[in-house]
Amino acid sequence: MAEPAGKLKVTFAKYLALEEASETKHEYLDGQIYDTAGGTPDHGLLAGNVLRALGNQLEGRPCRVHPADVRIRIQATGLSTYPDVSVICGKLQVDAEDKNGIVNPIVLVEVLSKSTEAYDRGQKFAHYRRIPSLREYVLVSYQTKLIEVYRRADEGAWILHEAASGSIDLVSIGCSLSVDAVYRGAFEEPELAS
Repeated sequence: MAEPAGKLKVTFAKYLALEEASETKHEYLDGQIYDTAGGTPDHGLLAGNVLRALGNQLEGRPCRVHPADVRIRIQATGLSTYPDVSVICGKLQVDAEDKNGIVNPIVLVEVLSKSTEAYDRGQKFAHYRRIPSLREYVLVSYQTKLIEVYRRADEGAWILHEAASGSIDLVSIGCSLSVDAVYRGAFEEPELAS
């Protein structure tokens, strides 16, 4: 998590009002508003590839795939954040204080970056584990072709599954992610305009 955008504590209601008027997205926790990291072209491409792959597989099913502009609210900890991709199945549930804060994701996806990797693997995952509906947490590497899926076991433990080639299953939603499809177009040198 980055440094707070301001040092003064604000109420959750004030955060929601500021967020509604803001052109950029911010996280909120314990009265502090945090800037979110800006994305690179590869980051956006990887998130878009995951979004497309899951959206195509879930078409006609009672699940919805959302991009990074949809807020997730972790009621147990108070964190409001914007994962790169969220999957919600069944009836959409929102936070009592935040009509745009979804509380029942099944799958959350984060595309890692140099500035967010430690947070996404550590503190943020600790928050995500407190979401009762969450079954799988997906991390997409920014450095190499690698997709990691943390899957909640029946006893509550989180088991790591990973793929550097082939595909990896998202059991909770009956989908799979092809490593080649997720990384299609990534790590290519951009052509310079003449």
